[in-house]
Amino acid sequence: MPKYFSASPAPVVHFDVALLDLDGVVYIGEHAVPHAVESLAESRSLGLGLAYVTNNASRPPSVVAEHLRELGIPARDEDVVTSAQAGARVMAGLLPQGSPVLAVGGLGVDAALVERGLVPVRSRSQGPIAVMQGFGKETAWTHLADAAFVLATGAPWVATNMDFTIPTPDGHAPGNGAFVGVLVTVTGRSPDAIAGKPERPLVDESILRTGAQRPVMVGDRLDTDIEAASRAGIPSLLVLTGVTHAEDLLAAPPQRRPDLLSADLRGLLHEHPEVLTSSETAVCRSARAYIDRGSLVLEGPEETLADVEDLWRVAAVLSWSYSVEVEAAVTRMRTSLWALL
Repeated sequence: MPKYFSASPAPVVHFDVALLDLDGVVYIGEHAVPHAVESLAESRSLGLGLAYVTNNASRPPSVVAEHLRELGIPARDEDVVTSAQAGARVMAGLLPQGSPVLAVGGLGVDAALVERGLVPVRSRSQGPIAVMQGFGKETAWTHLADAAFVLATGAPWVATNMDFTIPTPDGHAPGNGAFVGVLVTVTGRSPDAIAGKPERPLVDESILRTGAQRPVMVGDRLDTDIEAASRAGIPSLLVLTGVTHAEDLLAAPPQRRPDLLSADLRGLLHEHPEVLTSSETAVCRSARAYIDRGSLVLEGPEETLADVEDLWRVAAVLSWSYSVEVEAAVTRMRTSLWALL
């Protein structure tokens, strides 16, 4: 049976930089995630570097950092790393300095291109020789049409990310991946590079900017944050304050399985326990999971958040190692977590 969830010192002392996703980890919409402000402040005071790593390319880092400071979260402008910055570095490797690039998306795309010595333009009439496409709420048919005409010439194309949806107070709305998909359909080609998670450029950009020697990726999404860490060969910490539900974790393929798990960002500050396994059984402190007639069964207390985290750990390890029925276990995992968050 493969080894998952080894014992680990507190991330705040074991790693030098935390690469933190934002939405669902640090904030949700306009509000900080519970315990995020104090956990990040204490982590920084204990010497952990904090980098806020986002696939959202629409806003420049300074605007994102200002939002974080308004929430009471310690953040300098240079602590924010965006997929636009990663994409612009990729683009700069394809073009001479001063080249005009059609910027599709928000102002974060323009700012990133300027930082790399390229010239963002907003119309095909300005002679762009490449396209960098990121998310922007104001993206219109005319912008996509201009991009399609430029791409038809074979011009280089960098997409900042492929998130097909973005969360809004009213539900999911089209994200950059949806707009990229329009151009893929129209042009019959795909982007030459994708910068955002789970692809490598954004992780590499974050490590380069922070100088991290022992980074840890902290995120709430298995398909972007955790897979990005896996592809980059760095450890990951999954927090349960965002979009990952019990059934998602139990069904995660190998490249989306976190090294560490915590209910929220307080997990940066405490040690992480080991999950011990034997034939069809997993144990983590007082939590136990075993297989009974093909179904996953969980035993253990639910009095504290640590108890619940341990139940999630043992359930995940057995689900990743055996083909089992998990419906009853998922129900218990959900209800126990909701009762304490």
